[in-house]
Amino acid sequence: MSNFTADTSQNGNVNTADDVYTMAEIAECEFSRLLDRPRPLNMERQRSYDERSFSELPNGFSPLYSSRNADNSSRIFDHLDYNVHSPGRRSGFNTPRSLLGFEAHPMVAEAWEALRRSLVYFRGQPVGTIAALDNSEEELNYDQVFVRDFVPSALAFLMNGEPEIVKNFILKTLRLQSWEKKIDRFQLGEGVMPASFKVLHDPVRNYETLIADFGESAIGRVAPVDSGFWWIILLRAYTKSTGDSSLAELPECQKGMHLILSLCLSEGFDTFPTLLCADGCSMIDRRMGVYGYPIEIQALFFMALRCALLLLKHDDEGKEFMERIVKRLHALSYHMRSYFWIDLKQLNDIYRYKTEEYSHTAVNKFNVIPDSLPEWIFDFMPTRGGYFIGNVSPARMDFRWFCLGNCIAILSSLATPEQSTAIMDLIESRWEELVGEMPLKVCYPAIESHEWRIVTGCDPKNTRWSYHNGGSWPVLLWLLTAACIKTGRPQIARRAIELAEARLLKDNWPEYYDGKLGRYVGKQARKSQTWSIAGYQVAKMMLEDPSHLGMVSLEEDKQMKPLMKRSNSWTF
Repeated sequence: MSNFTADTSQNGNVNTADDVYTMAEIAECEFSRLLDRPRPLNMERQRSYDERSFSELPNGFSPLYSSRNADNSSRIFDHLDYNVHSPGRRSGFNTPRSLLGFEAHPMVAEAWEALRRSLVYFRGQPVGTIAALDNSEEELNYDQVFVRDFVPSALAFLMNGEPEIVKNFILKTLRLQSWEKKIDRFQLGEGVMPASFKVLHDPVRNYETLIADFGESAIGRVAPVDSGFWWIILLRAYTKSTGDSSLAELPECQKGMHLILSLCLSEGFDTFPTLLCADGCSMIDRRMGVYGYPIEIQALFFMALRCALLLLKHDDEGKEFMERIVKRLHALSYHMRSYFWIDLKQLNDIYRYKTEEYSHTAVNKFNVIPDSLPEWIFDFMPTRGGYFIGNVSPARMDFRWFCLGNCIAILSSLATPEQSTAIMDLIESRWEELVGEMPLKVCYPAIESHEWRIVTGCDPKNTRWSYHNGGSWPVLLWLLTAACIKTGRPQIARRAIELAEARLLKDNWPEYYDGKLGRYVGKQARKSQTWSIAGYQVAKMMLEDPSHLGMVSLEEDKQMKPLMKRSNSWTF
């Protein structure tokens, strides 16, 4: 990996004292001008990509929610002092008040204060938020800006009419994507986005350096598959929120999307439209038996493809990607809705599966042995309700519930309206198991005993009902709230938010909680965890003003129907 280093003066300009520059430095200097170029928001609300006419989208993709009013999206950085580099810098922004006029919960002001302190600056401009401000223990990589962690922070700033932070982050991570990425002499694909980056400031020489992590420093050395998907989703959220399509139209942003799409749409030996992934390549970033086709990655993949379809330019290269995306979306939606979905009827069908079936007429297509069904699933499955299971692959179905994947399935319309309703029914029916006393279980149930030793490799952080093994994560509150609003069930989100408000601030915004009910602060949880803070803020603002939902939600495309119902290999 070739890290960039450049001397800067106090005003952010490059110091020419040495008259020596590398090509990387020159490229960085040129690219930095994009961050400084003033692009005032168009108060006339330019037509965003989301508002293209139905006929302009390939295969009849439906337009999304109309953009919300520009009143709350037009406030720019009027008071921010860009000459301070510390992530602990408090900005001059006012804490937002309730749009409905009533007094906000006291936690809201505290949350904004904490989020301001988490801002990270590069050459005088805010480029993201630090993962956590807890300095009580070894920092590890919690002092870095993570792509996935920044998403709820970005949404909070967008909802508060502060888009410049998000714009800076999008451009800076895009610049990092172009770096050479090598791990143990192996070069990663061009489209890989960093998991995180860090700003190093030398006060003596007065220069700043960005250090990116593409997995070479991560625990387990797993590259993030989800970073590129979150980046595309965030670019669409920015475009939707501001009504400004000029950022997405930049050649650099278009190229960044092309590289990500080339990587995830590449053809291989796989016979499934889902994306094959390693263990630990997403939010669940430690070994948890989610290798193969985890629901979280498939849902994010689906949503990112739909967002890219709305952001790509209609030039020759863009149209070529659009055609590939549409074909993949048709196959992916059919596969996920058919094979990953489970409810009481489907569970009963699997319970009665025959095995060793050959030919395209097979009902048990993945040769799942009924005896492999876990005992807990029979009691967990309600009469009304259903969900997308964790994984499907040959002879293996992971029946665990994963929160993020199911919420993203609702927001992206990977789930049909009927399936979305069923997911909400399940959450209500199994409230104690999935929500408990602190929202929200990252997965259910926990794995334990001999299975835990095999699956996790005896990982002491992932003991039962802790961390990624059935721990409760407050950041998931914003995803649940968005899914509740989209399905017309805001009372579920309101109930979950009230639970969080009883504990979160008092416990100093932990990263996660332990126990079956989420009653205990996680044994290794960092305090002042930024996405716990931002997740709460986004949930509150979205519940107060549901029009914010348009940033992270896509309407169902009624034209998306499966192109085929059996293998092409039998159509000679």
